[in-house]
Order: sequence, then C-alpha cells, then structure tokens
Amino acid sequence: MTKARKLVIDSSVIVKWLNSQDEKYLDQADKILKDCEKKKVVLYAPELAKYEVGNAILNKGLDESLARICLTTLYSLPISFMPLSKKEAGESLGIASNSRITYYDAVFVALAKNIDATLVTDNPKHQTRTTGMKIISLKNYKLQTL
Repeated sequence: MTKARKLVIDSSVIVKWLNSQDEKYLDQADKILKDCEKKKVVLYAPELAKYEVGNAILNKGLDESLARICLTTLYSLPISFMPLSKKEAGESLGIASNSRITYYDAVFVALAKNIDATLVTDNPKHQTRTTGMKIISLKNYKLQTL
C-alpha cells in the first residue's frame, strides 16, 4: 500500500471548497478532496489559514447566513490545522525576507518545509519567488505531479 502524500493547502485553495463564486480551477480543488477521501493525500494548513479564509469569505460579499455556513464547513474539512511554533515563526521571517513574499505566505512555505510536504496554491507568488521547495500550482494539480 502506498503511503499518503502530505499536502499543505493554501487558503486560496480552501476558499474554493467553501464558495465557488468567482473561483477558477474548481475541478483541481475537488480532485484534492477526492484524493484525500481515497487516502492518497493528507491535508495540512497553518492555523493562519482560518483567518485568511474568513477574510476571503467576508470579502466575497456573501450574505451573513451563507458566510456562516462557509465558516462552519471550514471546520469540517479534512485538514489538520497546525499551530505556528517559535521555530517556524523564525523560519517564516527568513523565507519572507529572502523570497520577498508576505510573512503570511511564508508561514505556508515554512510548514510545508518542516513536515516535508508539497504546498498546493493558487497564489502564483509562491512558485515564482520561493526556491528549493515542493510547490505546485493548483491549476496543475494531479497526484502524479507530487
């Protein structure tokens, strides 16, 4: 039996599972969840993702009842949300500085590095500015590319 691959899922991907309004690459996002259901992948995200996703849902302009449903669904997704350790906080700062990305984005990169996972994102800054990491664009997601 093949060991499940670890994926760190960026907030840009998580949002697609909660509300598809104005979102691209929904088939690829759905494939990640299907791969998780089949135990081909295990999903992780930093706790920070909850805040980013909440803000993204708010910015979609959904009515409050629908936004609440989205947030409730967030907590039922098969994602292990990981706290930011002191070590990862320092690593995130270095990654952000060296790659010229936001600290928020660097937290996802640091988590992927520390748990030896592939970061899946719909945020192109990760691919173009971060080197030496396993990062794939959501639009290119398929299990064979991991």
